[in-house]
Amino acid sequence: MKLPLYQIDAFASEVFSGNPAAVCILDSWLEDKVLQGIAAENNLPETAFLVRNNEGFDLRWFTPATEVALCGHATLASGFVLFSCLKWKEDVIRFKTRKSGQLVVARRGDLLEMDFPARPAHATNPPPGLEAALNVRPAEVLGSAEDILVLLESESTVRDLQPDFAALGRVECRGVIVTARGDRSDFVSRFFAPRVGIPEDPVTGSAHCVLIPYWANVLGKKTLHALQVSKRGGELFCEERGERVRIAGKAVLYLEGIISI
Repeated sequence: MKLPLYQIDAFASEVFSGNPAAVCILDSWLEDKVLQGIAAENNLPETAFLVRNNEGFDLRWFTPATEVALCGHATLASGFVLFSCLKWKEDVIRFKTRKSGQLVVARRGDLLEMDFPARPAHATNPPPGLEAALNVRPAEVLGSAEDILVLLESESTVRDLQPDFAALGRVECRGVIVTARGDRSDFVSRFFAPRVGIPEDPVTGSAHCVLIPYWANVLGKKTLHALQVSKRGGELFCEERGERVRIAGKAVLYLEGIISI
């Protein structure tokens, strides 16, 4: 069996930055163990699998370890492949997902814009072991649909953070978002998810479903400029829209090939 594969750097304007994702377009769904095997073999933060439907595409995402309910950068990468590599003629692509409803990627000049569900943060008790795993005292800890949101005092604190990934993997949550006000942007963040096989994700669209409502409320503005300050780094252009959020960015093609299984 031959399957087309694209590797995209999402939320990036040049290769070797942003967040890499594989995009694999299928004629029909393969067994889950095959999808998971491909994602593990790719060994990238996420692999997106697409199957054509009557309105657009069905979309699923896998890390090297498990399927996930929502992934922003691999959705952006999927839109990029369809628009730029496969010459999708319309300005909007609709993706049907299993756990996050319909997602839309639209072409807006040199940006790709995603329409995602907002996932507002809420009050919670910090899970046991969180502070020790992060090696820092949080200013505030909030919960969300899947992740813990940790507020820190400054951008430099976020940048300098060196978590204990083994300990963080024992904290009861999908992942941990750390964030602070930015020096050159509205806010900065990093995202850690060793529990699902990703010690640190370079740029995380789904985390911004939590970050955008939080910072829009704190800063009193709906349009936000965000930087994810991982080693590879990424830039996101965001907008709060009530129950939805807009997340926009650029992407570039790194690799195009064929999987043989």
